[in-house]
Amino acid sequence: MVRVRFCPSPTGYFHVGGGRTALFNWLLVKRLGGEFILRIEDTDAERNKEEWVLGIHNAMRWLGLDWDEYYRQSERLELYRAAAGRLAADGKAYYCDCTREVVVERTKGNATPGYDSFCRDRGLEPGPGRALRFRTPDDGATTIVDVVRGEPTFEHSTIEDFVLQRGDGSPLFILANVVDDMDMRISHVVRSEEHLPNTPKYVLLWHALGGGEPAGSGGRTQLPVFAHLPVVVNEKRQKLSKRRPGDRVELEQYQEEGYLAVAMRNYLALLGWAPGDDREFVTVEEMIEAFRLEAVKSAPAFFDVKKLRHFNGHYIRELSAGDFVSAVGPYLQDAIPFVDYDVLEQIAPLVQERIEVLSDVPAMVDFLFLREPPIDEAAWDKHMKGNAAEILDGVLRLYAECEWTADAIKDATVAVGEGLGLSLTKAHFPVRVAVTGRAVGPPLFDALEVLGREPTLERLRSARDRLS
Repeated sequence: MVRVRFCPSPTGYFHVGGGRTALFNWLLVKRLGGEFILRIEDTDAERNKEEWVLGIHNAMRWLGLDWDEYYRQSERLELYRAAAGRLAADGKAYYCDCTREVVVERTKGNATPGYDSFCRDRGLEPGPGRALRFRTPDDGATTIVDVVRGEPTFEHSTIEDFVLQRGDGSPLFILANVVDDMDMRISHVVRSEEHLPNTPKYVLLWHALGGGEPAGSGGRTQLPVFAHLPVVVNEKRQKLSKRRPGDRVELEQYQEEGYLAVAMRNYLALLGWAPGDDREFVTVEEMIEAFRLEAVKSAPAFFDVKKLRHFNGHYIRELSAGDFVSAVGPYLQDAIPFVDYDVLEQIAPLVQERIEVLSDVPAMVDFLFLREPPIDEAAWDKHMKGNAAEILDGVLRLYAECEWTADAIKDATVAVGEGLGLSLTKAHFPVRVAVTGRAVGPPLFDALEVLGREPTLERLRSARDRLS
């Protein structure tokens, strides 16, 4: 049976790269059948926070990635201690009391950096401050069979005796990871490329713990199939990092800004994979049917926020007016005291055509629900000059008498502009700023029809008075 795991650490906000990794694991299981395991790697007590565990849950649910089994490594410490004890008893690991500072000082002249196996034959017993290190073979090499990367080989001479258990008895990632994968019968390890250098350690430790041969060879406890996904990079082709200003990596941030889950899921799926044709907009059902690990590319995947916005705008336009109103409701509640949702639904199709994220909506529609529009002073200074007073005088006269439809309002504005020798584009800006407070927004004449004649005339008079 296919059994995969996604193993985030709750040491920060949920990374978009983690979302991509979770999605690829989930797609694999959905296509082949099997079980998807969410395993929280929370053994680093000093860095973990419960709010970030909750953030992982919420982000996964937002993306629609359900899981079949759930574990927290902090609840499985006895398993790791037992494995560490077996390795020590079998001579496959040893205790070391070297501090990092001592190792750096002792090896600073060595041609090969890293730990120098100083404590291998000292015969130290376990005790406070003594870490447990794996006894890496001196000779030979480990070759990783990887669906994406081919068969990279790692010489054992380049792998130091790595730490399995800290001096306080807590396990390191590599020990907990291998023990859990063996115990949970994980069939495929699908994770980011950054973990590839740890994989020979994983394989060595797997065998030391009694694991068998690679998957498909009939071993008693088979190694998983490995697939290391391409790293996700920014426009400078640097790995996306939450520590680099300008890199927007938190999935929660995109959710808060008004990106739709369907758009984010679609975009993440294309970070290193494609359905095999020229399609960009792919339903989740189509993803499941088409997904193959063998089709994942090894080249870095560019996370293009502009393209993500384009995807999001596409899916916003796909919403029905009712679904759009429901989706945008939370953003309006924070910005506008009262919203008439019937009015909002009338103008929804016009707004949907002009936005790419839901958080842009309040500034597009607030003038419909406020007694006075919020004035963008920069727009006022730019457009309320020259013929602005004459334009307002003209539309005040014609708007009071014309039929109150978008077409009739437009015709009246055209007539005023022509009388002053102005194009519609130039003639409409003073009207837009006077009524909506801004120079951008939904189609003006449709918006005025929805707003109503009297509120429109009232705002035009108010703007005219301000000009005087």
